[in-house]
Amino acid sequence: MATTDAPIGAQQWVPAHPDGLDDLKEAATGCEGCELYADATQTVFGRGDAHARIVFVGEQPGDVEDQHGLPFVGPAGRLLREAVDEAGIDATGVYITNAVKHFRFEMRGKRRIHQTPGPAHIAACRPWLVAEFSLLKPELVVGLGATAAKALFGPAFRVTRSRGQLMPWPAAAQHPGDFPVAEIRAMATIHPSAVLRADDRDGAYRGLVDDLRVAQGAVAG
Repeated sequence: MATTDAPIGAQQWVPAHPDGLDDLKEAATGCEGCELYADATQTVFGRGDAHARIVFVGEQPGDVEDQHGLPFVGPAGRLLREAVDEAGIDATGVYITNAVKHFRFEMRGKRRIHQTPGPAHIAACRPWLVAEFSLLKPELVVGLGATAAKALFGPAFRVTRSRGQLMPWPAAAQHPGDFPVAEIRAMATIHPSAVLRADDRDGAYRGLVDDLRVAQGAVAG
Protein backbone atom coordinates (compact mmCIF):
# COMPACT_ATOMS: atom_id res chain seq x y z
CA MET A 1 0.00 0.00 0.00
CA ALA A 2 1.05 3.57 -0.58
CA THR A 3 2.19 5.36 2.58
CA THR A 4 3.00 8.84 3.74
CA ASP A 5 4.21 10.18 7.07
CA ALA A 6 2.19 13.39 6.91
CA PRO A 7 -1.37 13.30 5.57
CA ILE A 8 -2.29 16.73 4.29
CA GLY A 9 -5.90 16.47 5.44
CA ALA A 10 -9.20 16.74 3.64
CA GLN A 11 -9.97 20.41 4.23
CA GLN A 12 -9.03 21.61 0.75
CA TRP A 13 -11.57 19.20 -0.81
CA VAL A 14 -14.47 20.19 1.46
CA PRO A 15 -16.77 22.79 -0.16
CA ALA A 16 -16.88 26.02 1.81
CA HIS A 17 -20.64 26.37 1.32
CA PRO A 18 -22.11 23.02 0.30
CA ASP A 19 -25.67 22.97 -1.00
CA GLY A 20 -26.38 19.77 0.88
CA LEU A 21 -25.15 16.29 1.69
CA ASP A 22 -25.13 15.28 -1.98
CA ASP A 23 -22.78 18.19 -2.68
CA LEU A 24 -20.43 16.97 0.07
CA LYS A 25 -20.61 13.39 -1.19
CA GLU A 26 -19.70 14.43 -4.72
CA ALA A 27 -16.76 16.51 -3.49
CA ALA A 28 -15.51 13.65 -1.32
CA THR A 29 -15.04 11.40 -4.35
CA GLY A 30 -11.91 13.36 -5.21
CA CYS A 31 -10.42 13.54 -1.72
CA GLU A 32 -6.70 12.80 -1.42
CA GLY A 33 -6.30 14.01 2.14
CA CYS A 34 -4.37 10.92 3.23
CA GLU A 35 -2.71 7.97 1.53
CA LEU A 36 -5.70 5.65 1.94
CA TYR A 37 -7.36 7.00 -1.21
CA ALA A 38 -4.63 5.46 -3.38
CA ASP A 39 -5.53 1.83 -2.63
CA ALA A 40 -9.23 2.03 -1.78
CA THR A 41 -11.76 1.40 -4.53
CA GLN A 42 -13.65 4.61 -3.76
CA THR A 43 -14.66 7.09 -1.10
CA VAL A 44 -17.47 5.73 1.05
CA PHE A 45 -19.51 8.69 2.27
CA GLY A 46 -22.43 8.75 4.71
CA ARG A 47 -26.01 7.95 3.79
CA GLY A 48 -29.47 8.32 5.25
CA ASP A 49 -31.99 10.93 6.30
CA ALA A 50 -30.79 14.53 5.90
CA HIS A 51 -33.06 15.43 8.84
CA ALA A 52 -32.00 12.51 11.02
CA ARG A 53 -32.45 12.85 14.77
CA ILE A 54 -29.83 10.14 15.37
CA VAL A 55 -26.51 9.89 13.54
CA PHE A 56 -24.34 6.78 13.80
CA VAL A 57 -20.60 7.12 13.31
CA GLY A 58 -18.55 4.00 12.63
CA GLU A 59 -14.85 3.48 12.12
CA GLN A 60 -14.26 3.09 8.37
CA PRO A 61 -15.74 1.18 5.43
CA GLY A 62 -14.94 -2.50 5.22
CA ASP A 63 -14.22 -4.61 2.16
CA VAL A 64 -17.88 -4.94 1.12
CA GLU A 65 -18.56 -1.24 1.72
CA ASP A 66 -15.48 -0.27 -0.29
CA GLN A 67 -16.74 -2.29 -3.23
CA HIS A 68 -20.32 -0.99 -3.06
CA GLY A 69 -19.59 2.61 -2.07
CA LEU A 70 -22.07 2.57 0.83
CA PRO A 71 -21.46 2.39 4.59
CA PHE A 72 -22.64 -0.56 6.68
CA VAL A 73 -23.88 -2.84 3.92
CA GLY A 74 -21.79 -5.87 4.89
CA PRO A 75 -22.32 -8.34 7.75
CA ALA A 76 -21.77 -5.69 10.46
CA GLY A 77 -24.28 -3.43 8.76
CA ARG A 78 -26.91 -6.14 8.63
CA LEU A 79 -26.42 -6.84 12.33
CA LEU A 80 -26.65 -3.12 13.11
CA ARG A 81 -29.93 -2.86 11.23
CA GLU A 82 -31.29 -5.80 13.23
CA ALA A 83 -30.24 -4.18 16.52
CA VAL A 84 -31.64 -0.78 15.48
CA ASP A 85 -34.99 -2.38 14.66
CA GLU A 86 -35.09 -4.31 17.94
CA ALA A 87 -34.25 -1.16 19.90
CA GLY A 88 -37.27 0.57 18.39
CA ILE A 89 -35.35 3.09 16.30
CA ASP A 90 -36.88 3.98 12.95
CA ALA A 91 -34.08 3.01 10.55
CA THR A 92 -35.48 5.25 7.81
CA GLY A 93 -34.92 8.29 10.01
CA VAL A 94 -31.22 7.90 10.81
CA TYR A 95 -27.98 8.85 9.10
CA ILE A 96 -24.88 6.66 9.18
CA THR A 97 -21.31 7.54 8.33
CA ASN A 98 -17.73 6.72 9.29
CA ALA A 99 -14.92 8.65 10.93
CA VAL A 100 -12.66 7.62 8.03
CA LYS A 101 -14.07 7.48 4.50
CA HIS A 102 -11.56 5.15 2.81
CA PHE A 103 -10.89 1.48 3.52
CA ARG A 104 -7.55 0.79 5.21
CA PHE A 105 -6.35 -2.75 4.63
CA GLU A 106 -3.40 -5.03 4.05
CA MET A 107 -3.17 -7.79 1.46
CA ARG A 108 -2.85 -11.39 2.60
CA GLY A 109 -2.67 -13.43 -0.53
CA LYS A 110 -5.70 -12.32 -2.50
CA ARG A 111 -7.64 -11.14 0.56
CA ARG A 112 -7.90 -7.56 1.80
CA ILE A 113 -7.69 -7.61 5.59
CA HIS A 114 -9.00 -4.72 7.68
CA GLN A 115 -6.48 -2.48 9.44
CA THR A 116 -7.56 -0.01 12.09
CA PRO A 117 -7.16 3.61 10.96
CA GLY A 118 -4.50 5.54 12.85
CA PRO A 119 -4.84 8.91 14.57
CA ALA A 120 -3.42 10.63 11.48
CA HIS A 121 -6.16 9.13 9.29
CA ILE A 122 -8.87 10.20 11.74
CA ALA A 123 -7.47 13.73 11.87
CA ALA A 124 -7.09 13.93 8.09
CA CYS A 125 -10.71 12.86 7.52
CA ARG A 126 -12.20 14.96 10.31
CA PRO A 127 -13.20 17.88 8.02
CA TRP A 128 -15.72 15.61 6.27
CA LEU A 129 -17.28 14.63 9.60
CA VAL A 130 -17.41 18.27 10.64
CA ALA A 131 -19.10 19.21 7.37
CA GLU A 132 -21.65 16.40 7.69
CA PHE A 133 -22.66 17.44 11.20
CA SER A 134 -22.85 21.09 10.25
CA LEU A 135 -25.57 20.17 7.75
CA LEU A 136 -27.30 17.41 9.71
CA LYS A 137 -27.73 19.04 13.13
CA PRO A 138 -28.96 15.84 14.84
CA GLU A 139 -30.19 15.50 18.41
CA LEU A 140 -27.94 12.54 19.23
CA VAL A 141 -24.71 11.09 17.88
CA VAL A 142 -23.84 7.44 18.54
CA GLY A 143 -20.22 6.41 18.15
CA LEU A 144 -19.85 2.76 17.16
CA GLY A 145 -16.63 1.26 18.47
CA ALA A 146 -13.36 2.58 19.83
CA THR A 147 -12.10 4.41 16.74
CA ALA A 148 -15.33 6.34 16.23
CA ALA A 149 -15.60 7.13 19.94
CA LYS A 150 -12.06 8.48 20.03
CA ALA A 151 -12.78 10.58 16.94
CA LEU A 152 -15.75 12.09 18.75
CA PHE A 153 -14.60 12.23 22.37
CA GLY A 154 -10.81 12.29 22.15
CA PRO A 155 -8.01 9.71 22.45
CA ALA A 156 -8.49 9.07 26.18
CA PHE A 157 -12.09 7.88 25.78
CA ARG A 158 -12.76 4.21 26.53
CA VAL A 159 -15.93 2.56 25.25
CA THR A 160 -15.66 -0.18 27.86
CA ARG A 161 -15.92 2.39 30.67
CA SER A 162 -18.56 4.73 29.26
CA ARG A 163 -20.71 2.82 26.78
CA GLY A 164 -24.44 3.46 26.82
CA GLN A 165 -24.09 6.71 28.78
CA LEU A 166 -25.64 9.91 27.46
CA MET A 167 -23.15 12.75 27.51
CA PRO A 168 -23.12 16.40 26.47
CA TRP A 169 -21.48 17.07 23.14
CA PRO A 170 -17.72 17.32 23.81
CA ALA A 171 -16.48 18.78 20.54
CA ALA A 172 -16.82 22.46 21.46
CA ALA A 173 -14.14 22.07 24.11
CA GLN A 174 -11.86 19.83 22.03
CA HIS A 175 -12.18 21.57 18.67
CA PRO A 176 -13.75 25.04 19.02
CA GLY A 177 -15.92 25.88 16.03
CA ASP A 178 -16.01 22.35 14.65
CA PHE A 179 -19.56 21.35 15.48
CA PRO A 180 -21.70 24.44 15.99
CA VAL A 181 -24.83 22.77 17.41
CA ALA A 182 -24.48 22.90 21.19
CA GLU A 183 -27.71 20.95 21.81
CA ILE A 184 -26.30 17.70 20.42
CA ARG A 185 -25.85 14.87 22.90
CA ALA A 186 -23.65 11.86 22.32
CA MET A 187 -23.00 8.33 23.47
CA ALA A 188 -20.83 5.40 22.49
CA THR A 189 -21.36 1.68 22.17
CA ILE A 190 -19.54 -1.27 20.66
CA HIS A 191 -19.15 -1.66 16.93
CA PRO A 192 -21.42 -4.34 15.46
CA SER A 193 -18.35 -6.09 14.10
CA ALA A 194 -17.29 -6.67 17.72
CA VAL A 195 -20.54 -8.58 18.22
CA LEU A 196 -19.69 -10.78 15.24
CA ARG A 197 -16.27 -11.54 16.74
CA ALA A 198 -17.46 -12.06 20.33
CA ASP A 199 -17.21 -15.45 22.04
CA ASP A 200 -20.58 -14.73 23.64
CA ARG A 201 -22.28 -13.33 20.58
CA ASP A 202 -25.77 -13.38 22.11
CA GLY A 203 -24.63 -11.46 25.16
CA ALA A 204 -22.72 -8.92 23.07
CA TYR A 205 -25.74 -8.42 20.84
CA ARG A 206 -28.03 -7.88 23.84
CA GLY A 207 -25.62 -5.27 25.16
CA LEU A 208 -25.67 -3.43 21.85
CA VAL A 209 -29.46 -3.45 21.74
CA ASP A 210 -29.63 -2.20 25.34
CA ASP A 211 -27.33 0.71 24.47
CA LEU A 212 -29.41 1.55 21.40
CA ARG A 213 -32.54 1.57 23.54
CA VAL A 214 -30.89 4.34 25.57
CA ALA A 215 -30.41 6.24 22.31
CA GLN A 216 -34.03 5.69 21.34
CA GLY A 217 -35.22 6.88 24.73
CA ALA A 218 -33.10 10.02 24.48
CA VAL A 219 -34.74 11.22 21.28
CA ALA A 220 -38.20 9.90 22.13
CA GLY A 221 -38.15 11.82 25.41
